[in-house]
Amino acid sequence: MKPANVVTYKSVLSYFLLVYVLAIPFWALGALSKMQLLPALPISALGVLCPLAAASILVYRANSRTGLVELLKRSLDFQRIRSKVWYLPTFLLMPVIMLLSFMVMRLTNPALPTPQISLTTTLALSVVFFIGGIAEELGWTGYAIDPLQERFGALRAALLLGTVWAAWHFIPLLSVPRSPVFIAWWTLGTISFRVIMTWLYNNTGKSVFTAVIFHAMINLTWQLFPINGSYYDPQVTSLLVAAAALIVVVIWGPATLQRNKPTLTDKDPAY
Repeated sequence: MKPANVVTYKSVLSYFLLVYVLAIPFWALGALSKMQLLPALPISALGVLCPLAAASILVYRANSRTGLVELLKRSLDFQRIRSKVWYLPTFLLMPVIMLLSFMVMRLTNPALPTPQISLTTTLALSVVFFIGGIAEELGWTGYAIDPLQERFGALRAALLLGTVWAAWHFIPLLSVPRSPVFIAWWTLGTISFRVIMTWLYNNTGKSVFTAVIFHAMINLTWQLFPINGSYYDPQVTSLLVAAAALIVVVIWGPATLQRNKPTLTDKDPAY
């Protein structure tokens, strides 16, 4: 019998609602202010703290300080990654996809500027996006994905979480502003990203750290796209990401996104 404080599908629904409620003040701030934290990144992006805040509230209610500490520790749970080969797609898949996107776009638009990448800027953005990745993925991955997979299987869980994750960004995207066509293509890519992140998570001993790094790489490579992401085209990138996600599903299977049957260990927290 499962412990009473384990995260369930019902608590995940409460989690989704709480994430959206907590984001309302940030969305309002974005509507009232045209300030941008980075190019095309509105001030409402400070709502990045909401997934972690919502998870922390629910975990603390269920299991007080002990559960909260266990949740926070998962941001650096790289010791779960037994096969180090998984660091390759975690760190390199997004740079490869963005490079391919640039090459495709350059074929149709020779005037596309060459990326100007500064080491100092790259390192600074890496730190910022790593912190942001922790704030989001301790919630989306660390709290929500496992009970969704238990109920729906890996692929459907990833698609559901990806849809919730994408929709949560719609108001900030509109405040930039982005066009409906941009948002539609961006949504395809975002949902596909979640399939890939779930695949990485399941194959690395359920390491939230891999999701954090991959999330950070999504944002980093977008900002390094010329010029500060202003030439970024979600149609090209999203089609490539969707193709990568499809390959993952075909090879690893939709039920678990793993070749081997997943097993729970004593390290898997119930909060």
